[in-house]
Amino acid sequence: MQMGLDFTLVAEVEDLVAGVDEVGRGPLCGAVVTAAVILDPNRPILGLNDSKKLTEARREKLYDEICEKALSWCIARAEVEEIDELNILHATMLAMQRAIEGLHIQPKLAMIDGNRCPKLSMRAEAVVKGDSKVPAIAAASILAKVSRDREMAAFELIYPGYGIGGHKGYPTPVHLEALARLGPTPIHRRSFAPVRLAYEARESLIES
Repeated sequence: MQMGLDFTLVAEVEDLVAGVDEVGRGPLCGAVVTAAVILDPNRPILGLNDSKKLTEARREKLYDEICEKALSWCIARAEVEEIDELNILHATMLAMQRAIEGLHIQPKLAMIDGNRCPKLSMRAEAVVKGDSKVPAIAAASILAKVSRDREMAAFELIYPGYGIGGHKGYPTPVHLEALARLGPTPIHRRSFAPVRLAYEARESLIES
């Protein structure tokens, strides 16, 4: 038993199944990070669940266990520049493609968290709230979140004053206030309205 998660949604599929999830669509800064995981049924991982429902300590422990026990896993991303150029939806789809393509074993089915699938070379199935239903998607959500959270903690040291390590780039009052006061950093997404407004405000000050 894995925290209410089981393999019923993929029991009819005899071939390898990859779970895919993303973290970071909503933040104002940083990359969107995705992961793809093919679990090994012979090496079960207890306690898999939606990464948001787990404590940070539990996620960190499961991260190491997933990397050790999964048949294959890959963490991928789309950078800030790609998000601004493509928009966040298309950048997320691109990052998911990269995660699947980065697996050293090609799955027969990719189960994607959410309501749409990227273009893939294998069959894909979207599963709404899949990180609470499919163990492989839950595993992917853990890898993606831990990876991105670690990156945000590192950015906290590079760009102090924004509170990035705490809010992970999401538009909290603390973040919005710092953005208005300090201006955007190179890791902020210019295509997102609060960042764009901060850039415009800074430019108007320079011009005046």
